[in-house]
Amino acid sequence: MLTLGETHYFSPERLFMISNRQLFLSHVAQTSPAPLLLEIERAEGMYMYEANGKKYLDLIAGISVSNLGHSHPEVVNAVKEQAEKYMHLMVYGEFVESPQVKYAKRLTEFLPENLNNVYFTNSGAEATEGAMKLAKRITGRTQFVSFKNGYHGSTQGALSIMGDEQFKRKFRPLLPDTLQLKYGNETELEKISCRTAAVILEPIQAESGITIPSKSFIQNLRVRCNEVGALLILDEAQTGLGRTGKMFAFEHYGIVPDILLLAKALGGGMPLGAFISSKEIMDSLSQNPVLGHITTFGGHPVCCAAGLAAFEVLLKENLTQQVEAKGKLFEELLVHPKLKSKRRIGLMMALEFENFEQNKRIIDRCIESGVLTDWFLFSPECMRIAPPLIISDDEIHMACSTILKSID
Repeated sequence: MLTLGETHYFSPERLFMISNRQLFLSHVAQTSPAPLLLEIERAEGMYMYEANGKKYLDLIAGISVSNLGHSHPEVVNAVKEQAEKYMHLMVYGEFVESPQVKYAKRLTEFLPENLNNVYFTNSGAEATEGAMKLAKRITGRTQFVSFKNGYHGSTQGALSIMGDEQFKRKFRPLLPDTLQLKYGNETELEKISCRTAAVILEPIQAESGITIPSKSFIQNLRVRCNEVGALLILDEAQTGLGRTGKMFAFEHYGIVPDILLLAKALGGGMPLGAFISSKEIMDSLSQNPVLGHITTFGGHPVCCAAGLAAFEVLLKENLTQQVEAKGKLFEELLVHPKLKSKRRIGLMMALEFENFEQNKRIIDRCIESGVLTDWFLFSPECMRIAPPLIISDDEIHMACSTILKSID
């Protein structure tokens, strides 16, 4: 009898006898003991398809990655065209690569004047790491202030400022000189001091189940950073590029960060992140020492080409302007006595149930019925709704009907 541990004894000709799910569990490093194990053969628009033809309406967009849905033709064409010209040439920052230059210039056209210099990375976690180094370099300080239930990545620097001890305790010691405050609590802002290099937070906390702070909290945080000379880093990995109904979530608050982090939707489905600041601040990484921050594949030309194509579609089709109406329709349709609360901004929404067990049962029923949704890292009793921005009203009605039936 075949066991998972024996799969490597078989020749390539016999591997067809072993299911991909078995191979996945044997040879692909696992992140949880209970992966979803959906084997997607192709994906297009709002839908993902298994090999047996079953389709799933995507309500999580790869965790806010696929703003344009899956395999948008303009993004696919951009990938093909760039791959035919060139792929990797040299470590980041040495060669003039057109996709990087064009995308950086286009992004900064939609950002405040002080956010005019882009450092492309491979992911959001790497953007966090780069921003932390930048803050240390420019301020000469070491303390980082973050917030409980915040998420900024899983690498060791990012993990040090993550807002949930459960995910950190097995990996200590982590970076020293970090301080965590209560998100949204203005009285705690006094703890930000002249020792603080930077304060990092999400303008809307995602993994806590869509926690939306008051405008005064964000504005007073900006004031406090100015008072003590600390940099303000806003992590918009999930909220950036239209997800909240604004191009960037900080626009809701009338403030501007010193450093902006982007990822997820930035690459149009390809791996891409960025930290963005002023040229004056960013130039500090280029000297004393030289190569103060370096990456081999960050800003890969194919990823930048894909991201730029997706960004242009976002603008051309006015998708950001449609987000609030679509989010409101979800909110109006999802009414049920078992729902404890609903929290939403734009097309980011959390449905709170009694506990994780109840939520997971409902999520599993939704998936069985062809609607893919999920839960939140720090708020597992809440269902995540963050679909591609292209979702239609008919698809919203269908999704909500499935969710309500699954609750019943």
